[in-house]
Amino acid sequence: MSQFALPLDWPESGRGDAFIVDASNSEAVRHLEHWSLWPVRTSLLTGPRKSGRSTLGQLFARKSGGRVIDDADLSAEETLFHAWNAAQADRQPLLIIADEPPPRWEIALPDLRTRIAATPKVRIGEPSDQLIETRLQHHFGAQGMAIPQNAIDYLLKRMDRSHYALHHLMETLDRLGFERRSRITLGLVRDAMKELGFIDV
Repeated sequence: MSQFALPLDWPESGRGDAFIVDASNSEAVRHLEHWSLWPVRTSLLTGPRKSGRSTLGQLFARKSGGRVIDDADLSAEETLFHAWNAAQADRQPLLIIADEPPPRWEIALPDLRTRIAATPKVRIGEPSDQLIETRLQHHFGAQGMAIPQNAIDYLLKRMDRSHYALHHLMETLDRLGFERRSRITLGLVRDAMKELGFIDV
């Protein structure tokens, strides 16, 4: 696993919002790096919420000069249809971001459905243990704190393996730490996981 530096100009390594590349998202990163080689000027990026897909889209837009439509599965289908056509006509890349690809994303407009079927698709998966650990270290390191290894080992054995669960765990740890004026400890992690239902009370 690495924190990708080029060519999309990811945030610097000292920042807590750094985009960290591992097996769950490396294929998507490589695909967005090579947007000039896309067979059509549009791609569909899917993946779980809180996985960094919107951040990845913002970085892509900044580097490529292209357009990003986030939460596309909640957008008007006519808008997506015209954006897809415009990307081909203008030769400017368009990245569409959604929770799921078709057929899970149900598209009613036949012309849009045909175009999305012809669109390259990449997906961000759920995080590996190493990505969870690295994100925790970055998150708390940006606040000048450290999360002890025994706390990381404890939560990795018990938490749900999802970006959403990791997001809520970090939010809960932030809140509990603030309320108690506490550094991150195994006890604080245990209490956060109890509150989130990851372990029995």
